[in-house]
Amino acid sequence: MGEGTVALNRRARHEFHIEETLEAGLVLTGTEIKSIRAGKVSLQEAYARIERGEAWLVGAHIAPYAGGNRWNHEAKRTRKLLLHKDEIHELLGTTKSKGLTLVPLRLYIDGRGHAKLEIGLARGKQLHDRRRDIAERDARREIERELADARRGR
Repeated sequence: MGEGTVALNRRARHEFHIEETLEAGLVLTGTEIKSIRAGKVSLQEAYARIERGEAWLVGAHIAPYAGGNRWNHEAKRTRKLLLHKDEIHELLGTTKSKGLTLVPLRLYIDGRGHAKLEIGLARGKQLHDRRRDIAERDARREIERELADARRGR
C-alpha cells in the first residue's frame, strides 16, 4: 500500500478514469485520528463534493475508537477537506463544466503525522471501458506468465 497509506479506494480506479489528483487535509477530532492511525477506515462508498465554497468528504467510514469515551465520533459523519480557496474554485469550475466528479483515492499519514486524502478528478467509465481494461489486464498477465516460463526454461 505504500508508506503511511492507511486506506485505499481500489474500486475508484476500476469505475472511473482518473484525470488529475490532488492532496487535501482533513478536519478530524481526536478519536478520529486515533482510529485512522489504527487503520480502521473505509473509503469504498466515499465521495467528495463542494458546497457553499467549502470541500467536504461524504460517506467515509472511520470506525469509532475502541478506547474512546462518551465523546467518541460518529462513524460516517461528513468531514471538511482543507484546500485553498483557489483550488476549491478551480475544482468547482472543472466539475461543473467538464462533468467530472471528485473521488477519494487513498488516505495516508504524512511525515508530520497529519492525515491527508488524495482526491481524483474522475470521469465515470462505461461498461465497455471496464471490459476493455479487464481484457488488457488479463493479456498483460498472460504475457508476463509466458515470459516467466521462458526464463525458467519451461
